[in-house]
Amino acid sequence: MLRFLALRVARACITVALVVTFAFIVLRLSGDPALIILSPDSPPEAIAAFRKSWGLDDPIWQQYLRYFLAIIRGDLGVSMRDGQSAIMLVAERIPATLQLTIPALLIKIGLGIPAGIYAALHRNSAIDRIVMIGAIVGFTMPSFVLGLLLVLIFAVILGWFPSGGQDTWMHAILPVLTLGVGGAAILARFTRSAMLEVLGQPYIRTASAKGVPWARVVRGHAFPNASIPVVTIVGFMVGSLFAGAVVVESLFAWPGVGRLLVSSVANRDLAVVQCILLLVSITMVVSNLTVDILYGYLDPRLRTGGHT
Repeated sequence: MLRFLALRVARACITVALVVTFAFIVLRLSGDPALIILSPDSPPEAIAAFRKSWGLDDPIWQQYLRYFLAIIRGDLGVSMRDGQSAIMLVAERIPATLQLTIPALLIKIGLGIPAGIYAALHRNSAIDRIVMIGAIVGFTMPSFVLGLLLVLIFAVILGWFPSGGQDTWMHAILPVLTLGVGGAAILARFTRSAMLEVLGQPYIRTASAKGVPWARVVRGHAFPNASIPVVTIVGFMVGSLFAGAVVVESLFAWPGVGRLLVSSVANRDLAVVQCILLLVSITMVVSNLTVDILYGYLDPRLRTGGHT
């Protein structure tokens, strides 16, 4: 088990390092922050002074080495636009993002998994077809399209909810639904497929033939064995809590991490963008590492190299 964990932790660290490196290089190649923050009409002396003060005139390998050593020390840099600590700017936005993503995650799990189980247990019924149609629609519809549709219906036509902002809890309803509905559809689809595969296994038929109550068969045998692909999807959803909110926060003018990322990319605020991407990558990696550990407990063959 220790070797299993060590390999996963090493892989997680390498993944974070690669994400940091990729983000650093792409941001440096995507445009000159000096021309955007100061405007191209600024005097050449001002632009040169700005580049020198932020170390942008150094060779890229020196900039990367300085940035990587700063990360190791826990220094994630300073915003080029207002001089504030990048990590503080991001930390201020995290609660707002969690106000959307955590309720949305609960909707995904609380709606998607039971719907998938029920559809599998009532295969080819009217309920099964309705669940699958809803899953296909939710799976294929982009979040911005769903968000606009919800705004049109519930904010413009019916006037039940506000279309944007963060003033009251009512403002969170539409963005939470936008984030939650699509994920619930994905979970329902994968849960149904996993359950149908397990329900067709010989040990399920054997347990039923021995007179074990069907509810106990489903609860004690079918769902635990179908849980690995479900855990995978849930882990991905937990890992994408911040990344998945970018479009929705921009659409509903919600002042979270996702909206900060969009504005920081537009302004080439390198330290803030890098801090957010580091946060997203760590969240994804920790989530995937947790899923790997759960795999090891759900299926001992995975932590013993495939040997029982």
